[in-house]
Amino acid sequence: MSKVLLVIDVQNDYFPGGAFPLWNTEATLRNTERAIRQATEKGVPVIHIQHVANPANGISPFFNEGTAGVEIHPVIRAAAPDAPIVVKCFADSFVDTPLEETLTRFGATELLVCGMMTQNCVTHTAISKAAEKYRVTILPDCCTTVSELLHLIALHAVSTRLPLVPSTEAI
Repeated sequence: MSKVLLVIDVQNDYFPGGAFPLWNTEATLRNTERAIRQATEKGVPVIHIQHVANPANGISPFFNEGTAGVEIHPVIRAAAPDAPIVVKCFADSFVDTPLEETLTRFGATELLVCGMMTQNCVTHTAISKAAEKYRVTILPDCCTTVSELLHLIALHAVSTRLPLVPSTEAI
């Protein structure tokens, strides 16, 4: 199997001082940085996925182009500076993006999915119709959302469809 690590929406607006800070961001950031380092050491490609609000839909509360908040967190960019960036404007990272082509270029057969927000972009990407041809695993220790309760509810809901494996065991 050829694994690829998808790091979804670990962007400045989700951290303290950003437009929409989430729960548990510092621990999630540390875990995700560690997962990226482990992936890199083992030759597992990393793909950054960045949400940019669509200006045709009007101003968004966060992730607006040209703002500091839309940028991928600098710790994550530094951990995988040469990783491709797939820009999206929907929760499902496959919709209207070059993600599929990028995965094909890497020969991907297995996706390790992590990022922000657990109940939205992480799960929508992991259970996307386009993801069905891959073996998909969510790394729960590298995900977060607005609260611990919502994070746990989302993980429980998706657990009947795909495995949840700590990053230290999955990579």
